[in-house]
Amino acid sequence: MPWGATEAHNRHLPYGTDNVQAERVAIEAAKLAWDGGARVLVLPTVPFGTNTGQREIPFCLNLNPSTQTAILGDLVETVERHGIRKLVIVNGHGGNDFRAMIRELTPRTSLFLCVADWYRAIDPEKYFAEPGDHAGELETSMMQYLASDLVRPLSDAGPGTAHGFAITGLREGWAWAPRHWVQVTDDTG
Repeated sequence: MPWGATEAHNRHLPYGTDNVQAERVAIEAAKLAWDGGARVLVLPTVPFGTNTGQREIPFCLNLNPSTQTAILGDLVETVERHGIRKLVIVNGHGGNDFRAMIRELTPRTSLFLCVADWYRAIDPEKYFAEPGDHAGELETSMMQYLASDLVRPLSDAGPGTAHGFAITGLREGWAWAPRHWVQVTDDTG
């Protein structure tokens, strides 16, 4: 089940970037699995994710984590009733964190539940000089490959300059706090 988000991606990528990428990765992965003998299907993409840090940016649509948990719980119950035994969430949005949700749902279902963040499946440093973590080289290249008609010219993109955290632990990644995007960047890149 692809799960993305509807949010700004700098000025050159569409708001549905996370949805397009998660869906296409899920379809290609399912095709490879099918060709290998597995019987899989791809469910419709859930197009809304957790975007609490972009609430001031026009048209960014947010689901709180508790809402995502409720939606995922309903979907788990539904697919289980129809004989599905395993559910892989193909996550396309860094703001979605399914680990706690899966921990909460696992004791209440016989389904095997897991999440795969497609953008972590390989080391992007092997392929990109500066992959970026949002609307950077990795996501732009993926969109140019998957849906080039939805990508504006790179000359339309903002510089993607971001203000880092002042606190060492947050800057180094061993501590975490949500980003408030309007304080971090002017173009969401």
